[in-house]
Amino acid sequence: MELKVKASDESLQAVNDFIHSSLPAGCDMMVLNQIDLAVEEIFVNIAHYSGAEEADISCVFEYGGDDKGVLEVIFSDAGKPFDPLAKEDPDITLSAEERNIGGLGIFLTKKFMDSVEYEYSGGKNRLKFRKKIILP
Repeated sequence: MELKVKASDESLQAVNDFIHSSLPAGCDMMVLNQIDLAVEEIFVNIAHYSGAEEADISCVFEYGGDDKGVLEVIFSDAGKPFDPLAKEDPDITLSAEERNIGGLGIFLTKKFMDSVEYEYSGGKNRLKFRKKIILP
């Protein structure tokens, strides 16, 4: 399944609805919240910083047997090249006052998803994440 949307905050709900439509009914709420956080972080970064007018999102849920499956989501945009995974993780041992602003969203995305990959090819940024899901 693929979705093409304007790269703006107003499109975030459509992106979330699109991804939710790929998930099995009864998906665990904690897992759903983790996916929502990752989707928001990645899409809002595209909307705010890439300079792209549109973003393409592809989403696949593959059943793997034994009450398990894997969600794969790929975000693609023709904005300026930027690898959010290249930035050093924030030092979460510091207090909020001591830490630099920003960076927690990608950090949490990397922690919550089973894999997160970035590539720039053919004039496009592509960020892919995968999340294993235990089915109800």
